[in-house]
Amino acid sequence: MEVDPGICGFSCRIEAWEKEKHIAGVGILDSQCELVQKLSACIDEITLHDLFLPITRNPIFISAERSGCHLACPVPVAVVKSTEVALGLAISKDAAIRFNSDCK
Repeated sequence: MEVDPGICGFSCRIEAWEKEKHIAGVGILDSQCELVQKLSACIDEITLHDLFLPITRNPIFISAERSGCHLACPVPVAVVKSTEVALGLAISKDAAIRFNSDCK
């Protein structure tokens, strides 16, 4: 998965694969963002159970907060989406956030 986070310009790749039943391996690659690099060091696998935890107890979002990721950083959500695909819970489909051209 390719992630273009917007104005910061620190794009990255996320790889997720099924390691064993209900456990996905996750890698966040090619980011120049120090905070995303910290996040990457904190997350190497996600379980099916993790995907259904609320944000306040979810290890992806807890790690993002501890790493200092900006609240609007799309990388943690992309980790969730790629893990869902790796574990067969979703099909791969692009997602986007776009500003309306009328917005200033």
